[in-house]
Amino acid sequence: MRLDGVRVLDLSQLLPGPYATQLLADAGADVIKVETADVGDGARYSPPQTEDGVGALFDAVNRGKRSVALDLKDEEGHEAFMRLAETADVVFEQFRPGVVDRLGVDYESVREHNPDIVYCSLTGFGQAGPHEDRVGHDLNYIGMAGLLDMTREDPDMAPQIPGYPVADMAGGLLSAFGIVGALASRELGNTGGEYVDVAMTDVILSFSQAVAHEGLTGGDPRPGATTLSGGLPWYDVYETADGEYVTIAALEPKFWETFCEAVGREDLVDSHNTDDPAELAAVREELEGIFAGKTRAEWEAELGDVEAMVAPVRTPAEAYDSDHVAARGLVDESTHTPRVGFPVHSSEAADGARTGPPGHGADTRDLLAEAGYGEEELDRLAEDGVLGE
Repeated sequence: MRLDGVRVLDLSQLLPGPYATQLLADAGADVIKVETADVGDGARYSPPQTEDGVGALFDAVNRGKRSVALDLKDEEGHEAFMRLAETADVVFEQFRPGVVDRLGVDYESVREHNPDIVYCSLTGFGQAGPHEDRVGHDLNYIGMAGLLDMTREDPDMAPQIPGYPVADMAGGLLSAFGIVGALASRELGNTGGEYVDVAMTDVILSFSQAVAHEGLTGGDPRPGATTLSGGLPWYDVYETADGEYVTIAALEPKFWETFCEAVGREDLVDSHNTDDPAELAAVREELEGIFAGKTRAEWEAELGDVEAMVAPVRTPAEAYDSDHVAARGLVDESTHTPRVGFPVHSSEAADGARTGPPGHGADTRDLLAEAGYGEEELDRLAEDGVLGE
């Protein structure tokens, strides 16, 4: 999987868009961050920061990219962007609907300069709909998609949901998928350039497939009551003797039987897939007692290599330091600040993003020189504040 030769102009900031284009950069694409001439991507300065004084989030999702700093509100800055767009395969933006139109860098305007452009817009609620102009963060998208009550057991859990930005990461992932799909369609001759509209709310709703049938056919799935949200005692999370947690996911009878045999409770085998509430409650109580009898580490040692579908719940730090992550090479330490790297292995893997994130506007002169600007003209534009360096 190699995107060598694909050029992406990335107008996005913070997390969702940069994560999408980081995936493209990891696959070999030439990603150019188009930042404002003054300060650029706000994530550059957000805590926590790396040893270099760069925002850790910025460092993580902007590796191997180049940066051009332009004032798009200035006529000459706008012209410089369009000259870069003429050489691009993809333009990616993350503004609210209407912003790119006011800046004159919308799909139709770019298409006049490059008819084969793949143009992707990532927003919270899409380009058309009753909430298209709303602002939002992760919690808004989860709530709008109707999944808020499926991700928590009680109201006290609600503030914890944005601790891991599900909607942001999912939106970025599906944007990258949409872009690669549009590029493939263009190269296959099925289409020319095209416009891709991704809404993070739509993506999160798409992730609800496990409860969609019930919700679409008259039911109202609730947390703790569905097959995959804790309704079944053999598919749930349990506390261990040391206050840690393990999961059991023995949906299939063969895994449940193996588990029961491994813990010496063959008497529970026939309870699998019962729909009797009293029996379900009794099995859950038994499992709570069983798992509370040993530490998480002891359960891992006893059942880790047994086909019982039991696994430890790890903290992020523990997960990054696991033998699995080490064996898969998922942590990228090619520069001095480690990050979670590209999660797909391929027999034709690209070299990917092997350098750190770019300085603000670090590549402005080189990129515009490639687009035909002379040194004197670049000096004048810099003096006028059109360029950031």
